[in-house]
Amino acid sequence: MTERIERLRVGLEEPLLVTSSVNVRYLTGFASSNAALLVEPHRVQLFTDFRYAEAARRVPEVEFVETKRSVVADLAERLSGRIGFEADHLRYAGYETLAAGGTELVPRSGLVERLRAVKDETELDAIRTAAAITSEAYARLAEERFVGRTERELAWRMEELFHELGAHGLAFPVVLATGPNGARPHAEPGERTVERGQTIVVDAGCSIDGYCSDCTRTFAAAPLPGELKEAYAACLQGQEAGLQAVAPGRSGVEVDGVARGVIDAAGYGKEFGHGLGHGVGLLVHEAPRLSPESSDDLAAGNVVTVEPGIYLEGVGGIRIEDLVVVREGDADVLTSFTKALVTVG
Repeated sequence: MTERIERLRVGLEEPLLVTSSVNVRYLTGFASSNAALLVEPHRVQLFTDFRYAEAARRVPEVEFVETKRSVVADLAERLSGRIGFEADHLRYAGYETLAAGGTELVPRSGLVERLRAVKDETELDAIRTAAAITSEAYARLAEERFVGRTERELAWRMEELFHELGAHGLAFPVVLATGPNGARPHAEPGERTVERGQTIVVDAGCSIDGYCSDCTRTFAAAPLPGELKEAYAACLQGQEAGLQAVAPGRSGVEVDGVARGVIDAAGYGKEFGHGLGHGVGLLVHEAPRLSPESSDDLAAGNVVTVEPGIYLEGVGGIRIEDLVVVREGDADVLTSFTKALVTVG
């Protein structure tokens, strides 16, 4: 963890107050819902209240300071001078509290997030394990009966499989949608029953040591109508093209455009309305982004999703998503469950 703090220090113009719990965990390994970190040139202070004090005292290379329950209010009485703060994470009320204490606050954005975007081997090991568990969970889910069962029942079964396979938790609530619900990218599982002739979109991931996986597969309760078969083929072709485009130095806009161009040429451009992918790590959505609005460039060590979708309103949806490590040469695809259209009964 010390190496991460040293890399952060290189880019600092003044001490930085880190208030994002995810960024505190990344820099120190300390997980808490109520903590802050002050990174100075020759000192790192970790602030948290009594509930987390015992764990905080065991964090190496930091000076632990026990605070009141309101960490920010406590810091307002302790801090002084010019201090950078995480503009994307500190709430305005917290800003006002610190400013009222006399601290000169300087907004900074993305300093820790840029470090988090490039994973080290320890992080990659955790993500690989989470991805392997996810792939096996899909393989086991594919053996289940789908027809006649509700979205909610099947989503719960996917959660059970994650636990059975040793996941530490879910990366996010399982998305499982069938029939017309599949045309909603983030549909919540409900009481709709799987019927023959429908697609079933399953988007799921688990966590290992805090690091996430993310994978989507679309199943078929045969026989599918021709338009869904054609949409699946177009989505898969676009997804494979997107995977081939992933490489260090390429922009998020460029990679997105490769996959989008294939899907648009197949006549489904208007039905693919979201970005191609996003970074994955301690959060399931983080930098870099692959989308028409992205300002990011890919670098070796990024972990990103490649997940085009085609959504046919009133009919059904298709989404195919892999989790990949960006590296020189071909991207390292971590999710291994087949992308051939699997028919379930």
